[in-house]
Amino acid sequence: MHHDLREFKKSAEIEVDDIAKRLIDYGFHPPTVSWPVAGTIMVEPTESESLEELDRYCDAMIAIREEIREIEAGKVDRTNNLLKNAPHTTADLVDANWDRPYSRETAVFPTEFTARASSGRR
Repeated sequence: MHHDLREFKKSAEIEVDDIAKRLIDYGFHPPTVSWPVAGTIMVEPTESESLEELDRYCDAMIAIREEIREIEAGKVDRTNNLLKNAPHTTADLVDANWDRPYSRETAVFPTEFTARASSGRR
């Protein structure tokens, strides 16, 4: 399946790479970007992917769309935001000089799944 993300470059200065990197924060390997069409991502789930995992991916994309909506609405800075700063690493989590306009938890654990996974509980 392809997701055409080109509209977000115009509306929020968000590139396809920003979205792919933010998916890492949601616990996904970044998808193929800009192939075969520039400005898109291609996701090819295999038949071994569970419905739960596919739903989790859909929920992540919906949440990322909401993060973009906040940028479009002017509630979030266009250059210093969850998507532009993604992926958020363990080094970010423990950095004593956190200077981002959002919480570490929102950055590194955007869902209950990612918080549980980091604690070793599923």
